Amino acid sequence: MGDDVKLLEDLVRHVPGLQEVYEIHVFNEGGVLPHLLMADVFDEVLNAFQGTDDADPGLDWRAVLAYLEDRFASGNLEMAKVIVTSFLDYVPRPGRPGHELAGELGPVMAQRLAALQAGDPRPPTNPLSPG
Repeated sequence: MGDDVKLLEDLVRHVPGLQEVYEIHVFNEGGVLPHLLMADVFDEVLNAFQGTDDADPGLDWRAVLAYLEDRFASGNLEMAKVIVTSFLDYVPRPGRPGHELAGELGPVMAQRLAALQAGDPRPPTNPLSPG
């Protein structure tokens, strides 16, 4: 199992409100596809943050962000690639609905998001780089 899969499986254990999303993903995909599952996690977090009708009221979106911040700050490149590409890159830009989610990120992910949204390309070998 790669670190990217471990990231997501540990996240689901850490935040039980993601269990159903995980189970549906595994059923539909025949296993864990890290970038697709992380995109689903992002959708769940954004819905919960915004309080939309689709939101799971039991999802602790703050716990998701705290867990991802911790894993991102760990320096593991395989985990960071999934977090940057399939979570941070989905955070709406200022002026778009849900952009306030950026203000809830921890300092390490917030720095990387700022670089992404400023137009800095993702370094192919080090997504941890701020830009």
